[in-house]
Amino acid sequence: MPLPPNRSDLDTEGCERVASASTSLHESPDRLQPSTVDRHRALVSLQEELEAVDWYAQRAEGTSDRELASILVHNGGEEKEHAMMLLEWLRRNDAVLDGHMRTYLFTEAPIVRIEVQAEGHGEGSGEGGSGGGSGGPATIIGSLGIGSLKDA
Repeated sequence: MPLPPNRSDLDTEGCERVASASTSLHESPDRLQPSTVDRHRALVSLQEELEAVDWYAQRAEGTSDRELASILVHNGGEEKEHAMMLLEWLRRNDAVLDGHMRTYLFTEAPIVRIEVQAEGHGEGSGEGGSGGGSGGPATIIGSLGIGSLKDA
């Protein structure tokens, strides 16, 4: 496996700062519900797992040692498993996220077309595949559950 080219054109200044910007709570914990703090824990953990996936992939690509690359690819796969476990916990604890996941995941149609159909702008186009079913979770897509401002 050849080493990747030197990419001096990539700006990596401040990457660590940006990555850590969401690791702490933005509100005082005493003002937050325990479920909000738990969701934050899960989201930060998900970020860390996905970051680890990226690190392992870069390291695997960057090494010239095949055995080390194999280990790093394996470790990256484990991090993907951890990320999916966290994503499933988040889905189970967030009805809006659950709806979005049911609409977009495991579909074959172009993603933006699924969004247009889920929001009711593409009815009758004959190309389904959103996985949302009729009247199911797709009906909450685009909503935070606080009502529409269009008619205000």
